[in-house]
Amino acid sequence: MSDNGPGSLLAQPLRPPSAGRAAAHVGLFVLGAVTGLAGTLVQAAWFPGGLLLALAGAAGLFLGGAYATGGRGGAVAPVAGWIVTVVLLTTSRPEGDFLFGAGGGSYLFLLGGMALAVICATVGVGRQPRGGPARLGK
Repeated sequence: MSDNGPGSLLAQPLRPPSAGRAAAHVGLFVLGAVTGLAGTLVQAAWFPGGLLLALAGAAGLFLGGAYATGGRGGAVAPVAGWIVTVVLLTTSRPEGDFLFGAGGGSYLFLLGGMALAVICATVGVGRQPRGGPARLGK
């Protein structure tokens, strides 16, 4: 059997990401944090519409990050920022202040956002091997 290409992506040595790719992931992480903060405030302000708007914004950022970077890491970076921010905002402060009430909308935002994160990270575009569209071995 002849070797027509570099082989499987899993067999390739790991290389550190380029500076541009690393900056893009850091920017997506920050955008995920901002989206989590904005979604926290919007979902409680206008209950049915705000919740849908917050979840649609999060899904758009997660999936858009995957398409912008051309890999699933672009979806994972804003997801990480979103989850860190939302989890930190769920804790109550010593003064008794908190941003999430004990209502159904808050739980829908938390669980719906986490479900969207998993869906967008899974459905997002993955890295494809280089080469022609023909089947291997033909």
